Order: sequence, then structure tokens, then C-alpha cells
Amino acid sequence: MERILNLLQEYLPPIIGVLVVIVVAFIVAGWVRTLVTRALTKIKIEKTLSTFLGSLARWGVLILAIIACLGVFGVDTTSFAAVIGASALAVGLAFQGSLSSLAAGVMLLIFRPFKVDDVVNVAGQLGKVEAISLFTTDMDTFDNRRIILPNSAVFGSTIENITHHATRRVDVAVGVEYSADLDQTRETLESAAEACPGRLNEPETQVVLLELGASSVDWSVRVWANTADYWPVKQALTRQVKKSLDDAGLGIPFPQMDVHLDSPAAV
Repeated sequence: MERILNLLQEYLPPIIGVLVVIVVAFIVAGWVRTLVTRALTKIKIEKTLSTFLGSLARWGVLILAIIACLGVFGVDTTSFAAVIGASALAVGLAFQGSLSSLAAGVMLLIFRPFKVDDVVNVAGQLGKVEAISLFTTDMDTFDNRRIILPNSAVFGSTIENITHHATRRVDVAVGVEYSADLDQTRETLESAAEACPGRLNEPETQVVLLELGASSVDWSVRVWANTADYWPVKQALTRQVKKSLDDAGLGIPFPQMDVHLDSPAAV
């Protein structure tokens, strides 16, 4: 009985202290997670990243509390920390690709080069962004295929955000026959641009003489449209250019080649 009392007298206070520390650690860890999550959300950090960093802060507090509790019972926390560090290194090497995607996902959520519902061209894929997680970015193509890209491939490549701006310029390239009068051609194309339905009045339309091509005089007709109306306006402008050239009697030539014979052909 005396031995039991001695053991209780020796170990009961540390055990109670450890239990109190663990309870307080859980409370503080929850408070830290909430504080970090709210602070990051307030400065408009993506919700996924805010939740992840909040949970990371919570586990950091709990790990520190556990190490402190082990020290109360005489466990060498220095060696314990070394074991944790070595384990973390081994896990990091094993999941090098995943951790690379995780780091890239954090950068994507912080800098936000695109957001959900944006149309982007990235890593050789064109589509609409459906979800951005810590490890992958999900896209749907225009023929309704789901593309799942690792964030390391997304952040490490050139990102073209097609729908970032509210307006886009619509370009239609057209070649006109060499016999056509340049001034008449310009007037015809300007009329076609002005008659295009769905275009914006500002910025103004442009008709640009590009170059003297191999088989045609090349022009570019340019109007501006709302991003959501880009494809309907492009189709309408292409139709209007073709119709206006036909009405004016200006031909769109086919590629052609002149062959010259230096000597009469053998019979």
C-alpha cells in the first residue's frame, strides 16, 4: 500500500498536469485554427487554402504540446524531434511530386492567376476551370471532357486566362484579289465591320492592310465585343465580311501558282 501511495505521489501530479496541458492545448489549437482561418478569409485568401493553413496551425500547436508532455516524463525530446525531422524528410522525399503540386496549389490560391469558371489555356489544355484544390486543377473542355492537371504542371507553365477581361477583340483575316481597288476594299470592309451585330461601339473598329501575300492582298477586320459574346460576334463578322465582298464584286482568290517553261515541252 505504501508503495502504491509513493507511486501516486510521484506520478499523479505530472499526469494531472499533462492532462490539463492536453485539454488546454486542444482548446488553444481550436482557437488558433479559427483565428488563422478567419484572418486569411478576411484578406480574401481562397477558402481551401485558408482551411488548410488553419488546420496546419492547429496541428502545430498540438505537436508542441505533446512534445512538452513527453518531456515531463523524462523522454528525451531532442532525440524525439530528430526522429520527427528524419521521418518528415523521408516522407518528403517519397512524396516529392505530391509536395511539389501542394506548393504549386498554395501559390495558385494565393496569387490567383485564374478562378473557377474562367476559360484558360494552360499546360497544353484549353477549357473552363471547374475546381482548384491544393493538389490538382479540374477543367472541362468545350466537348465536355474532364481534364485533371497536377498543380505543379499548371503553375510551371504559361497560363493564358482567356476570360480575364470583360471585353475581347475579334479579328477576321481575309485575302482579296490583286485586281481589287484598295480604297474600295477598305470601304467595303469598314462597312462590314460597322454592320456587325453584337459589336461594341468603343473601341472603334479597325480595318488593317496586313501584307501583299502570294495570291492575295491580305487584310484584318477588327471589332470589339463582350467576352461572353466573342464567338457569336466572330461568326457574325466573318459572315458580314464575306457577304459585303460578294455584294461589292470583290473576289477572295484561291492560292495559285504560275508555271513558266523555258523551252517547248517535248511531244
